[in-house]
Amino acid sequence: MDKRLERILPRVQKPARYVGGEYNAVMKDKAEVDTRIAFCFPDTYEIGMSNLGMRILYGVMNQIPGVWCERVFAPWGDMEQEMRKAGMPLFALESGDPITDYDIVAFSVGYEMAFPAILNMLDLAGIPIHSAERPGLTPLVIAGGTAMYNAEPIADFIDIVSLGEGEDITVELVELHRQARREGWSKAEFLRRAARLPGLYVPSLYDVTYQDDGTVKAITPLDGAPAVVTKRIVRDMDKSYFPVKTIVPSTEIVQDRVMLELFRGCIRGCRFCQAGYVYRPVRNRSRELCAQYGVESCNDSGYQEVTLSSLSTSDYPPLTELCDELEDFCEHRHVNLSLPSLRADNFSMNLMQRLARGRKTGLTFAPEAGTQRLRDVINKNVTQEELLRSCHTAFAGGYNAVKLYFMLGLPTETDEDVLGIADIAARVMHEWREAAPNKNRGVRITVSTSWFVPKPHTAFQWEPQITREEYERRVKLLREAITTKTVTYNWHDSATSVIEAVLARGDRKLCKVLETVWCKGATLDAWEEYFSFERWQEAFAECGVDPAFYANRRREKDELMPWSMISSGVSEAYLWRENERAREGVTTPDCRTHCNGCGANKLVGGKCDV
Repeated sequence: MDKRLERILPRVQKPARYVGGEYNAVMKDKAEVDTRIAFCFPDTYEIGMSNLGMRILYGVMNQIPGVWCERVFAPWGDMEQEMRKAGMPLFALESGDPITDYDIVAFSVGYEMAFPAILNMLDLAGIPIHSAERPGLTPLVIAGGTAMYNAEPIADFIDIVSLGEGEDITVELVELHRQARREGWSKAEFLRRAARLPGLYVPSLYDVTYQDDGTVKAITPLDGAPAVVTKRIVRDMDKSYFPVKTIVPSTEIVQDRVMLELFRGCIRGCRFCQAGYVYRPVRNRSRELCAQYGVESCNDSGYQEVTLSSLSTSDYPPLTELCDELEDFCEHRHVNLSLPSLRADNFSMNLMQRLARGRKTGLTFAPEAGTQRLRDVINKNVTQEELLRSCHTAFAGGYNAVKLYFMLGLPTETDEDVLGIADIAARVMHEWREAAPNKNRGVRITVSTSWFVPKPHTAFQWEPQITREEYERRVKLLREAITTKTVTYNWHDSATSVIEAVLARGDRKLCKVLETVWCKGATLDAWEEYFSFERWQEAFAECGVDPAFYANRRREKDELMPWSMISSGVSEAYLWRENERAREGVTTPDCRTHCNGCGANKLVGGKCDV
């Protein structure tokens, strides 16, 4: 261990975040390695280690002979301060080496508010933040993750963006980079060749011009780069890597359990949900393999909880059979099965009895909107009757807590829709009174609302975000309407969602804003403790950028989006058709009921696993 680190650790919170040495962490002999990868998560250890995608890619890269992938997380403020004071650069957990020694620096980015942390981590490492200031092949800075479906606000800082699922394209990119170093290519030549690999977007190979009104005029590919880059996916989930021998953290993390991925994609088509669109098409992992991975992961790690994880886990066709197959093992090992959230339209007593045996704490449902009219607008094909019936079933089975998630500010939302949330909470309370076998335990009903953020590659990418003042008015309206003492109301901070909306739909003019706000001190802006709305306002003003132009403006059908060179596989025509159906209040059936022609099935040869 670096002597400077030994002196620092007693002075910081949660020092276990920074020391590594966990069970199953991959250690390699540097003499047998020709490519070193610093796999960076622009948030704290507790958040990054809870990310299943990071665990998967960590395992995939470390399976490549001659390659060593190590983890790097953003330090908390106290640790960063001590590191800068001691002149200690950002380092990887496995070896403790500074990441300037690495060939590839790869970021996993799932949230736009992590953008400032990317710049801060590069600077803390001693790496120039601008890609133009890094003329050599190393360190190559790449980024992937859901937030990269619009990478334009960080286009000046990233060499290559990996789109979609990284298991295959990451291996191809690493091999191309090894070839480039062996054969002495220039960085420019390497980037041109990388742009030919399907799924890789090279921002510097695209020229963007703007209209007088600030909208994008044209996006011109250069040096043979493709006009459109389409995401990569894993076609066969049974052949995809699963981290059975996963790292067991030596300190508490957010998701400290086995995360068992059942399938990718979603059949539902909720019009606000970016993940639901960009992870299409649906691909299931076999029940037998899921059961095997669940058992092997618990045996290897010692975990006593398994989360059955996917975008809509209760839509996994053999879910009940999988729970039955795991039943004997779970009872013998005292392992609990849990689902992060449930569909109210397919929750049953059979399913409930198989979840969290003997530990009935709480269930989570996400109706998203307070009235059926608005649920039809967003294509959330769940009725109030189905929700209440599911809550009744849960209360009758001994559960005494339900969490309900909603959004405020959805397109076409009215005050009646907002007040409908309070009405649903009251009706859920009534179901508890009707169904609970033991009312002495009481009940906890939690209503949580977030603020709708229009995201790229969704049916609502053209829609505006309501203003901050209007959002806070609706929060106040709902807060005053919830009068039942057993109902707790939590709402999302408004200022963060403003910036998220700006970054989500932003263009390259935001690169200067991002650099400016980072220079003013922005680092871990995904955390309330570090976020400053005033700092962002100052940066917008100094750069002459109006945030309302990005967040609060409805976009027209023929406007060229900043992310138009990126394709998730879902056609623009389909997204616009869904937007029109939303305006008409017309629902679209789920993919299992009827193929709606979104186009994503072309990525798997024409057939999804629905």
